[in-house]
Amino acid sequence: RGSRPHAVGSLVVYPGDVLAVFQIQNTFLMIATLLVFVVQAWAFVDAVSHRPEAFVAADKMTKPTWLIILGIALVAHMLIWSPVSFLNLIGAVAAIVYLVDARPALRAVTGRH
Repeated sequence: RGSRPHAVGSLVVYPGDVLAVFQIQNTFLMIATLLVFVVQAWAFVDAVSHRPEAFVAADKMTKPTWLIILGIALVAHMLIWSPVSFLNLIGAVAAIVYLVDARPALRAVTGRH
């Protein structure tokens, strides 16, 4: 059998080492997809939990704007379950910007720590 692919009918059968590489890649992509989804969901839920006035007081985009951006990102991620799609990359950046920039400012204004 060896380490070379062989034909079975019209199918090419690869050795176990090749399959292991694909399993590692698939596992990595699944973990990355879940991680990005969790970050986007966390950002959306956090944005929902703040009062609209806090966004204005923190001098950030309005609550409806953040909810639209983060909501579209979350829905796109649920429809396109891949961390490397263009929409999911944009959504991940939006969620990270919210969590790194807007969330600390909102927490400072509202007194949440």
